[in-house]
Amino acid sequence: MIKFCVMSSTLLSVWALIVFAQAGPLVLPGSPLAGLTSQELELFRMGREDFSEVETAEDGLGPAYNGTGCSSCHASPAIGGITTMTEVRAGRRDENGKFTELTGGTLFHLFSIADHRCQVQIPDEANVIARRAPIPLFGAGLVEAISDQTLIESEDPEDRDGDGISGRAARIVDIATGRQRIGRFGWKSQHATLLAFSGDAYRNEMGITNDLFPDEVALGIDPEQLKLCSPPKKGVEDVRDRRTQLRGIDQFENFMRLLAAPQRGVVDSAALGGESIFQNIGCQSCHTPVLFTAQHKNPVFDRKAVALFSDLLLHDVGTGDGIEQEAAEANEIRTPALWGLRFRRPLMHDGNSSTIEDAVLRHAGEASAVIAKYRELPQGEKASLLAFLKSL
Repeated sequence: MIKFCVMSSTLLSVWALIVFAQAGPLVLPGSPLAGLTSQELELFRMGREDFSEVETAEDGLGPAYNGTGCSSCHASPAIGGITTMTEVRAGRRDENGKFTELTGGTLFHLFSIADHRCQVQIPDEANVIARRAPIPLFGAGLVEAISDQTLIESEDPEDRDGDGISGRAARIVDIATGRQRIGRFGWKSQHATLLAFSGDAYRNEMGITNDLFPDEVALGIDPEQLKLCSPPKKGVEDVRDRRTQLRGIDQFENFMRLLAAPQRGVVDSAALGGESIFQNIGCQSCHTPVLFTAQHKNPVFDRKAVALFSDLLLHDVGTGDGIEQEAAEANEIRTPALWGLRFRRPLMHDGNSSTIEDAVLRHAGEASAVIAKYRELPQGEKASLLAFLKSL
């Protein structure tokens, strides 16, 4: 078990080298990773093209959906980022605390195609309703290249060292391979691979069925009614691109995998001081500054330092949305990466925090001791810590 309650001098040196390296050529949000081959750059370009497309009912959209394209949720500050769109999850918790999915799932779509006979409604018996904001996708390929073993070694589900931090690795079955993996994508770490994440979003957010998720979904809608709502589709997902023989989910996967990580912003003296405070009060216990990718046949992903500020584990920090999903309990949320934080508003899983300090102060549960230390900081040190976070 590896904990980061005290950042080692080696890790600090690695982080310093990363910051220094990022002081080089400007990498704009939405750019491809450095060092890609010409073939990979073409895959990135075609993937971004598909990712940016607006889908119609004839292309397979719906009958229930949340957005008409990937960029409906991932567009700011560039394609691959976030938007103010949120999806809605709902369920029921009984008097004994048992959570139940209503009508076979938790995702209740916002929209439907005309004539709206398949518009989803949240059942009256739902007493847990939650919103989830998009997660930015910059650097997603590097996150995917971090080994499962790295995440397993950093978990401490029983808090054996008594520091109050008890993160869990999300053990899930990857629908793309059928293998047990460690989840890392989504607020509940419900996916381990970008291909599975792509297939899930294509079906669950746009209503476009695909090889991994072949069944239409619209919770509460009778299957026969669902058939009547679904028009003939000329561009369904399992038709491959004539140029590349790639499926839509492959195109999305390529774009996300080859997206560059966010570049660090301006680091002034206040931000440098705030970085030490971040370490000293224990924020890095969950927001681990640097993880490393495993050995990889592609040099772009081979044993790279990934400065994402997340341990990619499930934690109860008092902000759980009440929804059980895959390996995650109702009160657990995957530690969000803080890289690129300066580009994101609103904040937190539900988009209910308007400022970084609002988001910090919402932490509780496992983070209670850390937040107590934050509250005790002199105003100048709080300002330095916030300056550091705003530089990410």
